[in-house]
Amino acid sequence: MIVREVKTMTKALLIGNGAREHAIAEALVRDGASLKAFMNKYNPGIVSLCKGDYRIGKLDDFKHVSSFGKDCDFAVVGPEAPLVVGIANALESSGIPVVGPKIETAQLEGSKVFARSLLDKYKVPGNIEFKTFEDMDGIDEFMDVLGLDRVVVKPDGLTGGKGVKVFGEHLHSKKDVIDYCQDIFAGNGRLIIEEKLDGEEFTLQTFVDGKDILGSPIVQDHKRAYEGDEGPNTGGMGSYSMDDHLMPFISKDDLKDALNTMHEVVISVEKETGTPYKGFLYGQFMKTRDGIKLVEFNVRFGDPEAMNVLPILETSFVEICQGIVEGNLRDVRASFRKVATVVKYLAPRGYPVNPVAGEPIEVDVGGLSSLGARFYYASVDRDEQGDIITSTSRTMGILGTGETLADAERIAEKGTSMVKGKLFHRKDIGTATLLQKRVDHVQSL
Repeated sequence: MIVREVKTMTKALLIGNGAREHAIAEALVRDGASLKAFMNKYNPGIVSLCKGDYRIGKLDDFKHVSSFGKDCDFAVVGPEAPLVVGIANALESSGIPVVGPKIETAQLEGSKVFARSLLDKYKVPGNIEFKTFEDMDGIDEFMDVLGLDRVVVKPDGLTGGKGVKVFGEHLHSKKDVIDYCQDIFAGNGRLIIEEKLDGEEFTLQTFVDGKDILGSPIVQDHKRAYEGDEGPNTGGMGSYSMDDHLMPFISKDDLKDALNTMHEVVISVEKETGTPYKGFLYGQFMKTRDGIKLVEFNVRFGDPEAMNVLPILETSFVEICQGIVEGNLRDVRASFRKVATVVKYLAPRGYPVNPVAGEPIEVDVGGLSSLGARFYYASVDRDEQGDIITSTSRTMGILGTGETLADAERIAEKGTSMVKGKLFHRKDIGTATLLQKRVDHVQSL
C-alpha cells in the first residue's frame, strides 16, 4: 500500500447529523483530522468528536455552511438532500473542496429517470426494463407489456426510501397502480415504471475520484420494520457484512460485475454532464437468475451501511478523502479488517407508523466499551434539561464486530440491552437463521 503523508492538522467540515455522519466523524477524527460539524439537529456523538465546534442550521443554507467551513481543508457531505440541490457546487465556489458530487452528477440519486436513462444510453450493464412517464398516457399499455405482477412504481425524485411501491406488496390491483400514478402526477411529479426483480439485494459502497473507484466490503441491509422481514419499510433496521467481505450467495465474479457497473456509470455520467463524479457512490444491487442487476444508486454512504465499513477501514479515511478531492485515488488502496460486522438499529416504539418521540434514553457507555460494541447516535434531540430524548425516526445504531458473523451478532445484540428507553430493535438481524433464508432464496431462483 502506498501511504501518502497526511497533514496532522487537517481540518474537515462534516455536513449532516445522523448515525451515518456520526460514523464518518469518528473515522475522520480517528485518522488525524480536527472536525467542525454543520448539522440540522443536535447529535451528541458528533458534538463530542468535534469538541463543540458545530452549528445548527438548514443544510441547504449554503451561505451559512460556506462561511462556517471557510477555514477547512475539505468538506464531507453525509446526506443526499443537500447534494442533489447543489451544496458541493456552492462550497467549491467558496474555495472549499468537497467529498461529494456536484448537482449535475448527484442526479444519479436525485432523479431515477436520469439514472435509468443514463444506463440505457451508454449501455451500462445491469440495467433493467423500464419506461418513464409524465402523464397517464401509455401506462396501461406498458403494464400489459411487463405483466401486472412485475410492476414497480417509483416517483422520480427523492422520497426518503419510502416512495417506491411494488405490486404484490404495496399495490394489489391495476386500480391501485393507476391511483398511485395519479397521486404522483397530482403532485406535479413524474415517475418511472420498471420491472420487479426477484433475488437478494446487497449494497456496494465505493470511493470515487472522478476516474477511479475503490470498493468496500459488501453489506446487506434490512428495510422491514419487524422480525422475519415483516411490516412496513423503514430507513433500515440494521445490516451485516461477512469476514470475507462477500456474502454466501454473492461470488467474487458477482462483485466484479457490480464494480464494473459502477465504474462504467462514473465514466458515463461525466460524458453526459461534463462533470466528474467525486465522492461516495453506493450501488444497490440484486443477485437474480439473470445475473447482477442494479436496483438504484445513492450518491452518499448508506445508513446503516456506513457503520459496517468505516469502523473496520484500515487505510486512513483522511487520506482517502484527500485522494477523492485531489483526483488521485489510483495511488491509494482501501484496506479493511477481515472481520464480520452486525448493526442493529434501536428505534422508538411504534416506528415507522406512530413513533413515540420525546422519551429519554440512557446509554451505558462503559458497558458498551467493555463489550467491544460501538454506538452511533441517529435521530435524537435534547429536552430542556439537556438530556437526550427520542425523535420520530431511528434512535441509535449498535455495531458488533467479530471474527465470525455469530460473534458480531452476539456483541451487537448484547449491546442493545445497554441502551435504556422506549425502544425496539430487530433481534434476528445477523443471525444464522436469517442468513440461511437468504441463501435458500438465491438457490431457489
